[in-house]
Amino acid sequence: MKLFRMITMLSVSVLLCSLVLALAAPSSAHRAGEGFSVKEYEDFHHVLHELQHEALPQKDFARIRSRAPELVSLGEAIVHLGVPPGTAAADAKAFQKTLQRFAAALVKFRSDARARSDEQLKVSFSVVHDSFEMLAERLPRKP
Repeated sequence: MKLFRMITMLSVSVLLCSLVLALAAPSSAHRAGEGFSVKEYEDFHHVLHELQHEALPQKDFARIRSRAPELVSLGEAIVHLGVPPGTAAADAKAFQKTLQRFAAALVKFRSDARARSDEQLKVSFSVVHDSFEMLAERLPRKP
C-alpha cells in the first residue's frame, strides 16, 4: 500500500510539473535557435531531447536504458557546476534548490534504468526531464 501511495504521489507530481511547464512561456534559456548559455546544459539537452522526442514516444525503453549512463554523466556535470556565473544573487538559493531536485532525479533515474519496470523508468525519466526544464528556466540568457 505504501508503494502504491508513493507511486501515485510521484505520478501526480510529474503531472503537475508537466502542466506548469506546458502553461509557462518558452524558456529564455533555450528558445528555438538560441541554445543554452552553459555548454554542459547544451550537451545534456542534446541527449535528453532525442530521448524525449524520439525514444519515449516510440516506447523504446531499451534505448533509454542504453543512453541512461551517458545522460546521468552529463547531468552530474551540471550538478558539479553548481549555480552558474551570471545568475542573480537573489536567485542563487532557489537555483541551488532546483539543482538539488535535479540531482535527486538523476539518482532515481539511474537506479530505475538498471533494474525497474518500463513504467517506473518512464516516470523517473519524466522527472529528470521536468527538473532539467526548471533549471533551464533559471539559467542566465545566452548573450
